[in-house]
Amino acid sequence: MFRNLRLYKVTSDWPDNEADLSALLQASAFEPCGSLSERSVGWEPPAAELPDLLARRVGGADLLRLRHQSRILPPAAVREALELRVAELEARNGEPLTSRDKRELKEDITSRLLPQALLKSDRIDGFFLVREGLLGIATATPANAERFMDCLRVALGSLAATPLAFPRPTSELLTSVFLGVGPKSFHAGRECRMKDPTEPTTQVNWLQVDLADTTVRRHVRDGYSVERLGIQYEGVIECVLDGDTVFRKIKLPGIGEASDDPEESALAKQDADFALCVSAVSALVAGLRGALTSDD
Repeated sequence: MFRNLRLYKVTSDWPDNEADLSALLQASAFEPCGSLSERSVGWEPPAAELPDLLARRVGGADLLRLRHQSRILPPAAVREALELRVAELEARNGEPLTSRDKRELKEDITSRLLPQALLKSDRIDGFFLVREGLLGIATATPANAERFMDCLRVALGSLAATPLAFPRPTSELLTSVFLGVGPKSFHAGRECRMKDPTEPTTQVNWLQVDLADTTVRRHVRDGYSVERLGIQYEGVIECVLDGDTVFRKIKLPGIGEASDDPEESALAKQDADFALCVSAVSALVAGLRGALTSDD
């Protein structure tokens, strides 16, 4: 359900139920781009079967969806139209246009072409674990995560959130799991990225290989640091984990499989997948916290 994930600890208040949360989000609900608008952003129903709710609470977790719509106006099209118009006016007037004239002409051409531009929408899903106070945003891109949180701050009035962190660096766990000496609940997958500390631009990527091979492990023993590692946690979740605690390529057993019940609704299937996903993520976070908490 979530391919990538960035997690944040929220310390500010959160609405008590999905109805209250939905009402707050309604003030920033998504509205399609107008004919002269380049972009629009806002909250839309995360469950198509419940079009009046902008939040969906399942098992103590709220599901949210932010939609960003923009008009696709290729710069090359604007540039070509501008060049033709400039050539036409300069030939008619017998003198070159000033930079200001060209700038105003470009603005005019853009405003005329904009209503004809195609529309494109991107959606960012997110969830909030009420008991843990944990916000998850389904993106690996910092800019998209910040856009999500900015819109959430507008809707809620405030949002005190910091990236999920542990007492010890996540990279410590990645290295120990890679070397096969980490907690038994964690197992290395088949993907890894290493970096040479003496040459920050030098990276080695291993994809679909046996990371236990001595040739691969030798790089770490020679001083390379593990920056990204495919991991499996207790058979409930697989992902690629970054040293800055960004989760990528998340996979969960059972998600996306066809239901055996032909009468199961799309909403019931979505709720089940969402509950399974947040449960697995919550378990993984608990496992990371246990592995990275400093000993007293």
